[in-house]
Amino acid sequence: MSTCFKATGSNIQGTGEQHIAHEPREGSTCLETGSFLLNYVSCVQCNKRDFVLIVNKTAEEEDGEEIITYDHMCKNCHHVIAKHEYTFSVVDDYQEYTMLCMLCGRAEDSVSVLPDDPRQMAPLF
Repeated sequence: MSTCFKATGSNIQGTGEQHIAHEPREGSTCLETGSFLLNYVSCVQCNKRDFVLIVNKTAEEEDGEEIITYDHMCKNCHHVIAKHEYTFSVVDDYQEYTMLCMLCGRAEDSVSVLPDDPRQMAPLF
């Protein structure tokens, strides 16, 4: 499995206040569950920075692709901070992972199911 994160600054549409540092791009780290709190400044409703709850978690499989979704929720006032989506699929000889979340970031990864990844092999000539 992979894992996704990052941090820095902009406003969430329509809130006028900054509660997530910005929508980070994480490269290849994709979270199937959990939260990346370095990006979390505070709840836009109660202005507190506390634990973030994982709620409304669903897992479904569609055409060989596993899709996990859940909401990040403020522990104090139950405001939904961000919606998180994680996908996993096997394409040819590769496990494909993606993550999209305003709190945790955007990322994707591809891992070979073979003992030696053909993309990492040096050419013979």
